[in-house]
Amino acid sequence: MRTRAITALFFVIVVLASILLNAYLFACFFIILSACCLYEFYRIVGDAHGKPDSLLGVLLGVLTFGLYAGCRLGDFPPDFLVGIAPLAAVVLIASLYKKGQDKPFAGIAYTFLGIVYVVLPFLSFFSLGFLTGAYDYRLPLGFMLMLWGNDTGAYLVGRFFGRRRLFERISPKKTWEGLVGGILLALVVSLILARYFPVLSIWEWVGMALLVSIFGTFGDLVESMLKRSQQVKDSGAILPGHGGLLDRFDGLLLAAPAVFALLKILWSLQHAG
Repeated sequence: MRTRAITALFFVIVVLASILLNAYLFACFFIILSACCLYEFYRIVGDAHGKPDSLLGVLLGVLTFGLYAGCRLGDFPPDFLVGIAPLAAVVLIASLYKKGQDKPFAGIAYTFLGIVYVVLPFLSFFSLGFLTGAYDYRLPLGFMLMLWGNDTGAYLVGRFFGRRRLFERISPKKTWEGLVGGILLALVVSLILARYFPVLSIWEWVGMALLVSIFGTFGDLVESMLKRSQQVKDSGAILPGHGGLLDRFDGLLLAAPAVFALLKILWSLQHAG
């Protein structure tokens, strides 16, 4: 428990520092983080049915995130994004030279699925920092605080009061009581954020909290389903007492795209009005 607490504290400090200090550190940290999570995903899914090209997949993920971040930061014109297409083609061509694969397109599918499942959600989270134009740390910071609040509330309430299983087939430890506890703590965090960060209205922060809680819980369940189907306990061992990075950010993978879509629509409607 002590090792788990120390690891969590250290990692929270690193994540908060990357968000708060400046946009370039924010971009670099989450490019590296998404690449590590993508590698863990490839390690989990690779089996006799299909082996993803981990090297090319990670390179494609880093290039995609890097060019997108460069466009957001103003270092690259949007036309640079077309540089992603040649490397995506290389993934297909490289499979022609791999021997011993009965179903090469299964490996290709896994390679591209990793980009969709891991990198694009991290891009959605990264985009929260630029939703209003220039980099603003308040939205990505608020997202992470609500996500951590949801996880903490779900863990504590589920541990002490959990009785009714939420999805026993996939995650036996999750309970309906834990789900409610996570939502309530995320809502409390959203009200505090609305008080000090008026970049959104109180109802927008509350709506964001609900999406983070609901989609974050489903993100956790989806990753548990992935690990269970591949008979893997943890996505990795890089975080002592916590497992892998993908285990710690599984909630973000579904929550970030949902939150970004909601806020983008609301922002567009407000701007149009």
